[in-house]
Amino acid sequence: MATGHTDPRRRERILAAALDLIAEEGVAGVSHRKIAARAKVPLGSMTYHFTGIDDLLLQAFTGYADHVVALFEHHLTGATTPDRAREAVTDLIHTLSEGPRRDLILVQELYTLAARHEPYRALCARWMRRSRTLLEQHFDAATARRLDALIEGLTLHQALDDTPPDRALTREAVSRITADT
Repeated sequence: MATGHTDPRRRERILAAALDLIAEEGVAGVSHRKIAARAKVPLGSMTYHFTGIDDLLLQAFTGYADHVVALFEHHLTGATTPDRAREAVTDLIHTLSEGPRRDLILVQELYTLAARHEPYRALCARWMRRSRTLLEQHFDAATARRLDALIEGLTLHQALDDTPPDRALTREAVSRITADT
Protein backbone atom coordinates (compact mmCIF):
# COMPACT_ATOMS: atom_id res chain seq x y z
CA MET A 1 0.00 0.00 0.00
CA ALA A 2 1.19 3.49 -0.77
CA THR A 3 2.16 5.88 1.95
CA GLY A 4 0.24 9.08 2.50
CA HIS A 5 2.98 10.99 0.71
CA THR A 6 2.46 9.03 -2.51
CA ASP A 7 -1.27 8.59 -2.01
CA PRO A 8 -2.70 12.11 -1.79
CA ARG A 9 -6.28 10.90 -2.40
CA ARG A 10 -6.30 8.46 0.51
CA ARG A 11 -8.56 10.64 2.68
CA GLU A 12 -11.11 11.00 -0.14
CA ARG A 13 -11.05 7.24 -0.76
CA ILE A 14 -11.73 6.63 2.91
CA LEU A 15 -14.70 9.02 2.85
CA ALA A 16 -16.09 7.42 -0.32
CA ALA A 17 -15.65 3.96 1.16
CA ALA A 18 -17.48 5.06 4.31
CA LEU A 19 -20.46 6.30 2.28
CA ASP A 20 -20.54 3.12 0.19
CA LEU A 21 -20.44 1.00 3.34
CA ILE A 22 -23.21 3.06 4.97
CA ALA A 23 -25.34 2.59 1.86
CA GLU A 24 -24.83 -1.18 2.01
CA GLU A 25 -24.91 -1.88 5.76
CA GLY A 26 -26.23 1.25 7.43
CA VAL A 27 -24.38 3.38 9.95
CA ALA A 28 -24.66 0.56 12.49
CA GLY A 29 -22.54 -1.66 10.24
CA VAL A 30 -19.67 0.81 9.89
CA SER A 31 -16.32 0.33 11.58
CA HIS A 32 -12.80 1.62 11.06
CA ARG A 33 -11.67 -1.85 10.03
CA LYS A 34 -14.42 -2.29 7.41
CA ILE A 35 -13.87 1.17 5.94
CA ALA A 36 -10.09 0.70 5.78
CA ALA A 37 -10.54 -2.65 4.03
CA ARG A 38 -12.99 -1.20 1.53
CA ALA A 39 -10.74 1.81 0.85
CA LYS A 40 -7.69 -0.48 0.63
CA VAL A 41 -5.73 1.59 3.15
CA PRO A 42 -3.89 0.61 6.31
CA LEU A 43 -6.05 0.68 9.43
CA GLY A 44 -3.74 3.36 10.89
CA SER A 45 -4.87 5.74 8.14
CA MET A 46 -8.22 5.99 9.85
CA THR A 47 -6.82 7.62 12.98
CA TYR A 48 -4.28 9.63 10.98
CA HIS A 49 -7.01 11.38 8.96
CA PHE A 50 -9.91 11.39 11.47
CA THR A 51 -10.19 11.82 15.23
CA GLY A 52 -12.67 8.96 15.46
CA ILE A 53 -15.60 7.30 13.75
CA ASP A 54 -17.94 10.23 14.46
CA ASP A 55 -15.49 12.66 12.84
CA LEU A 56 -15.21 10.36 9.82
CA LEU A 57 -18.98 9.95 9.48
CA LEU A 58 -19.63 13.67 9.90
CA GLN A 59 -17.05 14.52 7.24
CA ALA A 60 -18.40 11.86 4.89
CA PHE A 61 -21.97 13.12 5.27
CA THR A 62 -20.77 16.72 4.87
CA GLY A 63 -19.25 15.75 1.54
CA TYR A 64 -22.49 14.05 0.56
CA ALA A 65 -24.51 17.17 1.47
CA ASP A 66 -22.10 19.26 -0.63
CA HIS A 67 -22.78 16.90 -3.54
CA VAL A 68 -26.54 17.41 -3.25
CA VAL A 69 -26.15 21.19 -2.96
CA ALA A 70 -24.06 21.05 -6.15
CA LEU A 71 -27.03 19.35 -7.86
CA PHE A 72 -29.28 22.20 -6.67
CA GLU A 73 -26.76 24.70 -8.07
CA HIS A 74 -26.51 22.84 -11.36
CA HIS A 75 -30.26 22.83 -11.86
CA LEU A 76 -31.15 26.27 -10.50
CA THR A 77 -28.31 28.52 -11.58
CA GLY A 78 -29.23 28.80 -15.23
CA ALA A 79 -32.93 29.49 -14.68
CA THR A 80 -33.63 33.05 -15.86
CA THR A 81 -37.42 33.23 -15.55
CA PRO A 82 -39.94 32.01 -12.99
CA ASP A 83 -41.19 29.36 -15.43
CA ARG A 84 -37.65 28.12 -16.03
CA ALA A 85 -37.06 28.05 -12.28
CA ARG A 86 -40.19 25.93 -11.82
CA GLU A 87 -39.00 23.55 -14.53
CA ALA A 88 -35.55 23.44 -12.91
CA VAL A 89 -37.13 22.39 -9.60
CA THR A 90 -39.14 19.71 -11.42
CA ASP A 91 -35.95 18.46 -13.10
CA LEU A 92 -34.12 18.49 -9.76
CA ILE A 93 -36.82 16.40 -8.08
CA HIS A 94 -36.65 13.81 -10.85
CA THR A 95 -32.86 13.81 -10.91
CA LEU A 96 -32.78 13.14 -7.18
CA SER A 97 -35.55 10.53 -7.15
CA GLU A 98 -34.34 8.69 -10.24
CA GLY A 99 -30.72 8.73 -9.09
CA PRO A 100 -28.84 5.92 -7.42
CA ARG A 101 -30.67 4.09 -4.63
CA ARG A 102 -27.48 4.64 -2.64
CA ASP A 103 -28.32 8.36 -2.39
CA LEU A 104 -31.77 7.68 -0.98
CA ILE A 105 -30.28 5.39 1.66
CA LEU A 106 -27.57 7.91 2.56
CA VAL A 107 -30.14 10.67 3.08
CA GLN A 108 -32.24 8.46 5.34
CA GLU A 109 -29.21 7.34 7.36
CA LEU A 110 -28.17 10.98 7.79
CA TYR A 111 -31.66 11.98 8.89
CA THR A 112 -31.70 9.17 11.45
CA LEU A 113 -28.39 10.38 12.87
CA ALA A 114 -29.66 13.96 12.85
CA ALA A 115 -32.70 12.94 14.88
CA ARG A 116 -30.40 11.65 17.62
CA HIS A 117 -27.16 13.63 17.47
CA GLU A 118 -26.68 17.40 17.39
CA PRO A 119 -23.67 17.56 15.03
CA TYR A 120 -25.67 15.81 12.32
CA ARG A 121 -28.72 17.97 13.04
CA ALA A 122 -26.49 21.03 12.59
CA LEU A 123 -25.18 19.57 9.31
CA CYS A 124 -28.75 19.07 8.05
CA ALA A 125 -29.67 22.62 9.10
CA ARG A 126 -26.70 24.03 7.14
CA TRP A 127 -27.64 21.87 4.15
CA MET A 128 -31.24 23.10 4.23
CA ARG A 129 -30.10 26.74 4.50
CA ARG A 130 -27.84 26.30 1.50
CA SER A 131 -30.61 24.64 -0.53
CA ARG A 132 -33.10 27.33 0.38
CA THR A 133 -30.61 30.08 -0.46
CA LEU A 134 -30.35 28.64 -3.97
CA LEU A 135 -34.14 28.44 -4.23
CA GLU A 136 -34.42 32.03 -2.96
CA GLN A 137 -32.61 33.20 -6.08
CA HIS A 138 -35.95 32.55 -7.80
CA PHE A 139 -38.62 32.48 -5.08
CA ASP A 140 -39.38 34.33 -1.84
CA ALA A 141 -38.14 32.80 1.43
CA ALA A 142 -41.46 31.24 2.45
CA THR A 143 -41.92 29.65 -0.98
CA ALA A 144 -38.31 28.42 -0.97
CA ARG A 145 -38.92 26.71 2.38
CA ARG A 146 -42.04 24.99 1.05
CA LEU A 147 -40.26 23.97 -2.15
CA ASP A 148 -37.37 22.52 -0.18
CA ALA A 149 -39.82 20.37 1.79
CA LEU A 150 -41.58 19.36 -1.44
CA ILE A 151 -38.26 18.37 -3.03
CA GLU A 152 -37.42 16.17 -0.04
CA GLY A 153 -40.88 14.63 0.16
CA LEU A 154 -41.43 13.98 -3.53
CA THR A 155 -37.92 12.63 -3.93
CA LEU A 156 -38.56 10.11 -1.17
CA HIS A 157 -42.02 9.19 -2.41
CA GLN A 158 -40.94 8.82 -6.01
CA ALA A 159 -37.94 6.70 -5.07
CA LEU A 160 -40.00 4.33 -2.91
CA ASP A 161 -43.31 4.18 -4.78
CA ASP A 162 -43.90 1.22 -7.11
CA THR A 163 -45.61 3.61 -9.53
CA PRO A 164 -44.00 7.00 -8.94
CA PRO A 165 -45.78 10.12 -10.16
CA ASP A 166 -44.77 11.38 -13.56
CA ARG A 167 -43.25 14.75 -14.38
CA ALA A 168 -46.65 16.31 -15.03
CA LEU A 169 -47.73 15.69 -11.44
CA THR A 170 -44.41 17.00 -10.13
CA ARG A 171 -44.68 20.08 -12.34
CA GLU A 172 -48.22 20.70 -11.06
CA ALA A 173 -47.11 20.45 -7.43
CA VAL A 174 -44.25 22.89 -8.03
CA SER A 175 -46.59 25.27 -9.86
CA ARG A 176 -49.13 25.24 -7.06
CA ILE A 177 -46.53 26.01 -4.41
CA THR A 178 -45.03 28.81 -6.49
CA ALA A 179 -48.30 30.24 -7.82
CA ASP A 180 -48.09 33.44 -5.79
CA THR A 181 -44.49 34.24 -6.68
